[in-house]
Amino acid sequence: MKCCAKRNCSRHKAREVNLVAQDLAHYGRERRDGFTLPELLEGLVRETEIPWFRMLYLYSSGITPRLLEVMARESRILPYLDMPMQHASDEVLARMRRPERQRTIRDRVRSVREVVPDIAIRTTCIVGFPGETDEDFAQLMAFLEEIQFERVGAFTYSPQEGTRAAEMVDDVPESVKRERLERLMELQRQITGERYERFIGRTVRTMVDRVIDGEAQARTVWQADDVDGVTFLDGAESLAPGTIVDAVIEGIEDDVDFRAALLRVVDKPAARVASRSRALPVMAMTIGSFGR
Repeated sequence: MKCCAKRNCSRHKAREVNLVAQDLAHYGRERRDGFTLPELLEGLVRETEIPWFRMLYLYSSGITPRLLEVMARESRILPYLDMPMQHASDEVLARMRRPERQRTIRDRVRSVREVVPDIAIRTTCIVGFPGETDEDFAQLMAFLEEIQFERVGAFTYSPQEGTRAAEMVDDVPESVKRERLERLMELQRQITGERYERFIGRTVRTMVDRVIDGEAQARTVWQADDVDGVTFLDGAESLAPGTIVDAVIEGIEDDVDFRAALLRVVDKPAARVASRSRALPVMAMTIGSFGR
C-alpha cells in the first residue's frame, strides 16, 4: 500500500487518495508487527506529496485514540470519516452480527468529535433487515436525530448470497422498506442542511473537480467524491481540475450542496506524467457487510 501510493499515485500526480476497505480500521492487524492504520497514514504523509487522504468505511469499534490523534495532527488527512453504522437498534445489530451497539456507537462519535472538532461523519444504514419492527425503525430514526451525522447513505435490505442473513426470512414487505427509506432520507436531508449551516462564513480548503457550463464544481474537505454533493465555487471558472483553494462558504443549496466564493489559490496541480503501465482489473464492489 505504501509502495503503491509512493510510486504510482505520486508519479501520476494524484491530488486525493481514498483509502477504502470493507473495514479500513483493520488494516495491518494480520501483520502482528504494530504497523496498523495510524502507521500507514503517517507513512503516506511522510513519503508522498499527495495533498489529500480520505478514509472510507471504518466501523466504530476500530477507531482508536491513536488513529484520532494522527487525524488531528496531520492536515493532509482530511477531517472526514465514513463510519458505517447500519442500524441503531441493538436487536437488529445483533441479528446483523455487528459487534457495535447503540451505546458504543454514541460514545465513539462523541470521542471522534472531541478530538477532531471540525470532522464530517458519514454513516450508512440498512432499513427492512429481517425482523426489523416498527420499534426498531423508530429507534433508528431517534438515534439519527440525536447524533446528527453530516451525511447518511441508506438502503433497503435485500438478501446477499453467502451471508447468514440470506438464511433468514425476509419478512419486511417491500412497500414498508420503501416507506421507511423515504422517511429516513427526508429526516437526514433536514439534518444535513442544519449541520451544514455551521460552516457558513467559514474559510475551508476546497478542491476544484470540473467546470460545467461555465460554473466550477468543487468539493470541500467535508465532501467525498460522488456521494456528498458538490460545492459551487464562484470565481474558479478558469482553474484546472485538482486545484486546491481556500474558499468562503456563503450558503447551502438544496440542503446538501455548498455555495462558496474563491478566496485564494493554495496549490495548483502539476503537469501529468504519461504512463506506460498497463491498467489493472478492478474488482466490483458490493454494498455493505451486514449479515456476515
